[in-house]
Amino acid sequence: MEFLVIANDHTDDAALARRMVVRERHLAAARSTIESGNMLIGGAILDEEGRMVGSMTVVSFPSRAAFDRWLKTVPYNKNGVWERVEVYPFHVAVTAWADPGKKEQSEVGGATEELAPERGDNRE
Repeated sequence: MEFLVIANDHTDDAALARRMVVRERHLAAARSTIESGNMLIGGAILDEEGRMVGSMTVVSFPSRAAFDRWLKTVPYNKNGVWERVEVYPFHVAVTAWADPGKKEQSEVGGATEELAPERGDNRE
């Protein structure tokens, strides 16, 4: 099951400082979640001035219960950075990048050759 998570930070004067204190732990946890194959994409939501004010991620877990267990461990969630977390069941239909964990291959003249990942923006 895939889930879209949209989390808004608290808006008090100390919110950004709280985020920055926890940020390295949060990014380390995100890298671990990527390595386990559960996180597909994640990043910061920015305000008009480019300040981080929230987060979004798309994750995949075998069940809602497994997702809920993971969400409780997310450093921004358990350290008071996020004020509101919205969770939506989600289905990835298309992406602009190839799955880096899979080698794309094509049969060419009886030999197998590795293909470069496609970009999806179709610009020439």
